[in-house]
Amino acid sequence: MDLEGGTRRYSAKRESWRTVLTLAYQSLGVVYGDLSISPLYVFRSTFAEDIKHTESNDEVFGVLSLVFWTITLVPLVKYVFVVLKADDNGEGGTFALYSLLCRHARVSSLPNCQVADEELSEYKKDSRGAAPERSFALRLKSTFEKHKVLQRVLLVLALIGTCMVIGDGILTPAISVFSAVSGLELSMSKETHAYVEVPASCIILIGLFALQHYGTHRVGFLFAPVIIVWLLCISSIGIYNIFHWNPHVYKALSPYYAFQLLRKTQKGGWMALGGILLCITGAEAMFADLGHFSQLSIKIAFTSVVYPSLILAYMGQAAYLSKHHDIEQDYHFGFYVSVPEKLRWPVLVIAILAAVVGSQAIITGTFSIIKQCSALSCFPRVKVIHTSSKIHGQIYIPEINWLLMILCLAVTICFRDTKRLGNASGLAVITVMLVTTCLMSLVIVLCWHQNVLLALGFVFIFGTIEALFFSASLIKFLQGAWVPVALALVFLTFMYVWHYGTLKKYEYDVQNKVSINWLLGLGPSIGIVRVRGVGLIHTELVSGIPVIFSHFVTNLPAFHEVLVFLCIKHVPVPHVRPDERFLVGRVGPREFRLYRCIVRYGYRDVHKDDVEFENDLLCSIAEFIRTEKTGLISSNDEPGKDDKMAVVGTCSTHSLLMSEENAESVENVENAGPSEVKEIKSPKVIKQQKKRVRFLVPESPKIDTEAKEELEEVMEAREGGVAYIIGQTHMRAKPGSSIVKKIAINIVYEFLRRNSRAPSFVTGVPHASSLEVGMMYQV
Repeated sequence: MDLEGGTRRYSAKRESWRTVLTLAYQSLGVVYGDLSISPLYVFRSTFAEDIKHTESNDEVFGVLSLVFWTITLVPLVKYVFVVLKADDNGEGGTFALYSLLCRHARVSSLPNCQVADEELSEYKKDSRGAAPERSFALRLKSTFEKHKVLQRVLLVLALIGTCMVIGDGILTPAISVFSAVSGLELSMSKETHAYVEVPASCIILIGLFALQHYGTHRVGFLFAPVIIVWLLCISSIGIYNIFHWNPHVYKALSPYYAFQLLRKTQKGGWMALGGILLCITGAEAMFADLGHFSQLSIKIAFTSVVYPSLILAYMGQAAYLSKHHDIEQDYHFGFYVSVPEKLRWPVLVIAILAAVVGSQAIITGTFSIIKQCSALSCFPRVKVIHTSSKIHGQIYIPEINWLLMILCLAVTICFRDTKRLGNASGLAVITVMLVTTCLMSLVIVLCWHQNVLLALGFVFIFGTIEALFFSASLIKFLQGAWVPVALALVFLTFMYVWHYGTLKKYEYDVQNKVSINWLLGLGPSIGIVRVRGVGLIHTELVSGIPVIFSHFVTNLPAFHEVLVFLCIKHVPVPHVRPDERFLVGRVGPREFRLYRCIVRYGYRDVHKDDVEFENDLLCSIAEFIRTEKTGLISSNDEPGKDDKMAVVGTCSTHSLLMSEENAESVENVENAGPSEVKEIKSPKVIKQQKKRVRFLVPESPKIDTEAKEELEEVMEAREGGVAYIIGQTHMRAKPGSSIVKKIAINIVYEFLRRNSRAPSFVTGVPHASSLEVGMMYQV
């Protein structure tokens, strides 16, 4: 599995035009599914109640003008020409912008950040240098770094955007499938249709969510052709309607008709903006899915295929409506009315397939953003299954999938009409866009070091447009728009409480960590018997000795001869290169055989399985021992001071003599010369036949006797097995705490902790190799 090739893949995206065009083709199915199916419900939602269709056609032409300029200004100008350039080393989305700000202004909410993290290649990649002295950017950066309140506001803003994306993952499949199925109303009576529409939508939705565990890659080859056929279909029908019904409809693209509509209808036209807003649902996916494609491929697909197809489709609908004023039926403004009668059934089938594809894209995006939140300690740990061994980022989260399905079915059954579903979906979409606009303005100043007037202009132009849409959606709070607000409040509460509890737990660990002097007083045996084997003590601390260790030592009479304080942390970059994965150092003098190993992952990185992780971990320690005395790295064994850490890569990035063996027999052990070194290959994990590393110490003059003995001890300890010591902490609010804190810590956080997954490296560890140490924290 290509787990660490994100950055290499990103640089390879620009190799040739063939590569770019292939990515553009693939993006049609993944990125633009949701945006492409918007003609199904835009006109119907816009004309639901707020404005009427008159003989003058002012309303139809005004709506067409508003739709045209909305699609032009938001997806085309804002996203294609500006926002797509704010990628985080090739990654996009709300958390990519937040990650950029965290690095440039040091406002990260992650508690265990280190100066060494800033030396990562990805951390400073694409950096535009330091801001000029006495510039507004420098003053703004200083203000954010000094005031914790502003940092919390920035985090909450990012979380609100994330929560609305999750809400969109619930509402988009509902409105997409429901609108596609609504085409049945043209071929059956109203009474019969009422009994068919909702059950048919629910069956399709259940099938959609039930197929998620197979992964996008298994049906992905169908996605792009479906959307291409759909876009070809709606653009062809649009051209037919334009020439057949009203060839002069192009005049309505003038902004004059938009202003004329708002002047004539006033409040009704303003409220109708909630329906017009739906024409840009899915535009945020252009930025959110940037990590799977490239800027150029997404731009080519939108400007050459998606944009003209959508404009032709809306012009065709307006041309048809301009010659048909009979509004006796509810479905008069529906998409299927403008479809020639002989083509309605084929178009219905294609529309349902396109709706499924559009829903698939937002569901996959929801999985992705929840994984990012979990990596940055903003969401409880969940089970993440990688469904593709070749395509990076395609994941499946079972718990979230079934939760989305239940909520999606609930809103479909409760609302039963496109109008209220559109009101709910519109508010979720525009909130995400507003959050992106706010974060983007900060990126322009803090990361790009541009003039503050440019950022203010960006906020004024796009913020004003989006604020108008937001107000029009919010006014329909009781007509369905309350759903994304309620969902966002619930998810925001859980996410913020989890983040708050995680920070409090880390603060307790820091305040109660054990002094190095206490360890030195115990002597090399640590006051107890040292037994054969390697002990991995999991901790969140990046320095010092965790309190769990002293708790363990005082309760058990023996410990392993090689002890490793293991910290697995995430840094605010999408990927960490394999050769920068590990930070290794000593805890105490050499004879103690105590090491600290910090494993760093980006928020888009994939964690390895337990056996491969063990091998990489022990390889990094062995490489640290081998090179420590050569002057390549340095360590500090002075009492009272934290150990210096050395950057060590995974097995495949450095060399050390080793062999791989199965649980029962040794395979392919090759002999090497006295100064030869053999490259370590990460072992392939075969089902029921796991391989592990067995070190062979080379006879090299560069390795002194002391280091050689230490390597042999690590090798022997590895042969004795690896044990995981995991702390199980139970947090309670201190007596005298406020009632809000007691509810947050004692009830909400503890509920989330008990129902969340164990850390990723622990889940694959056999029970016989793990030991849990329970402790009660009062914070």
